[in-house]
Formats: sequence, structure tokens, C-alpha cells
Amino acid sequence: MPPRSPLAARHGLSAAWVRTPDRDRLRPPRWQTVSAWLREKIPDEVDVDGMLADARFVYDDGSAVRPDDEYRPHTFVWFHRDLREEVEVPGELSVLHRDERLVVVDKPPFLSTIPRGRHVRQSVVVRLRDELGLPELSPLHRLDRVTSGVLMLATERRWRGPYQTMFEQQRVRKTYLALAPWRDDLALPVTVRNHIHKTRGVWQAQVVPDAPVNAVTDVEVEARAGDLAVYRLTPHTGRTHQLRLHLHDLGIPIVGDPLYPEVLDVSVDDFSRPLQLLASTVELVDPVDGGERRFVSARQLPLE
Repeated sequence: MPPRSPLAARHGLSAAWVRTPDRDRLRPPRWQTVSAWLREKIPDEVDVDGMLADARFVYDDGSAVRPDDEYRPHTFVWFHRDLREEVEVPGELSVLHRDERLVVVDKPPFLSTIPRGRHVRQSVVVRLRDELGLPELSPLHRLDRVTSGVLMLATERRWRGPYQTMFEQQRVRKTYLALAPWRDDLALPVTVRNHIHKTRGVWQAQVVPDAPVNAVTDVEVEARAGDLAVYRLTPHTGRTHQLRLHLHDLGIPIVGDPLYPEVLDVSVDDFSRPLQLLASTVELVDPVDGGERRFVSARQLPLE
């Protein structure tokens, strides 16, 4: 693990780091300078020479990496990435609760939980680290980018363990609401139990027949409105796309789902058709003080 970064967070995003390889007594290093190693290590699209000239690479002590610095093994180098211009995600990211340990927000659709891919600044973590002045803020669980509702975050690293353990041990009760087609022939309430597998790089998850159960969801009707209904979903497990796939397999795919029943070619900057899935409530017994916690989204279906 690297030492503490000598660079302060920028736009709510921590500095990136790379490390030269350890010393190999049997093989001398093939780089004469740290800058030569950086040119090989950093992706081609990054202007390494320009960043060196602007003193944007630094060592642990904050001193700038110079182009002629001699190569040294096991040396950390820190820098801030250049970020692409991102289209601002619409919708309010409202804070439902904040105390010493927790920040709980009501996430709008299309806003990523963590920075990844083309969404860096337009993520809950990066935005709130900057807005709230909490550089160690981190999520305790995940919501898909297209899912809305209650999301819990820890204010500092020291608080992550107790709360994340509760999520991992499924001692947190989460309730979702989903808008989906009404089926007269579907007997509800029902508990869906099956095995879900998600292959990395494949958009859709799959149900694996005859495999041990690893995904369980209670499904009941909250309200009906013509050809649609609001369904209350209580997951007992947390598989990727579990709720979306379970409703799809019941023949009631969630309105606005770009993946189920079929993968749609939708731009990541198209915010016109939100997924009608809302993380409505999160309930738990606080692992630190033993108090009852209950957080409720202020959003309502249909989401706009």
C-alpha cells in the first residue's frame, strides 16, 4: 500500500499513484531515469512530457519529478489525472442524514455511486467529497448508476468496517419500489429464489438452472395503476442486477430498463428515460451505538 498522498484531493478526487518495481539483483533496471519509466508505464494518451514540464508528477515528500532524475526501485510517484468534460447529471443529490459517522443521500438516476469509466466528477463520491469537505467519504453499499434512492456512505475510513460488515452479513433491511407491468395471472406475493451469474464484460446477468440458490427476493404489490403496478421488493441477497432480473423473469420487466429484456443502445449522456427502480428504505441497528436507524427516500414513482 502507498504512503499518504502528498497531493491534496482535487475536485473531490484523490491523486493517482504508480510505483517503480522492486529491486531485482539478478536483472538491472532497463530505465536510466524515472521519466523513462513513466513514459512506459503511463498510457500513451497521457502527455507525460508535458506533465513533467509542469511539475505535475511528485514523490512522497511532495518534490517534483524532474526529467533527468535517476531511476530508483520501489518509488511512489503521485499525480492528478486530466479529467474529460462530463455532462452534468440532472436531478438533486439531497442529503437525508449526516452525523459524525454517516452521510445518507437520496441519489437521482444516472449518477454513478463511485468514479468509474466516463463518470468521475459525475459520481456521488466525488461530488460529495468536494461539496461536504470529506476527503475520505466512501460508500457502504452500491446502487447501479440507473437506480435511484437511499445510499449510505461512511465519513471516514475508520467507520467503514462496522457498517460494511453488516451489509456483507445481510443484517441491513433494504426495500425497493419498482414500476412494472401488471399481470392478472401472476400470483403475488411471491419469493423468487434462483442462482444468478454475471460475467464480467457481459451486459446482462443470467439465471443458472439447477445451481445452488444465491439470489432471493420477496415481491409484493404496493399499488396498481391501470396496466402498471408499483411492486415492493425486499432482497435477502445482493447479486448484481438481482431485482431487475427477478422481475424480468416474472414477466414484469421494470419500466425504463435498458438491459432487460433486451440490451438497448442508449448513450451514457441520455437522461430521458430513467429506470423506474427506487431504493426506498434502508433499516439497521447501528453497529457502533446500537440505535435503530431508518432512512427513507423522498422520491416517488414514476421517476422523471
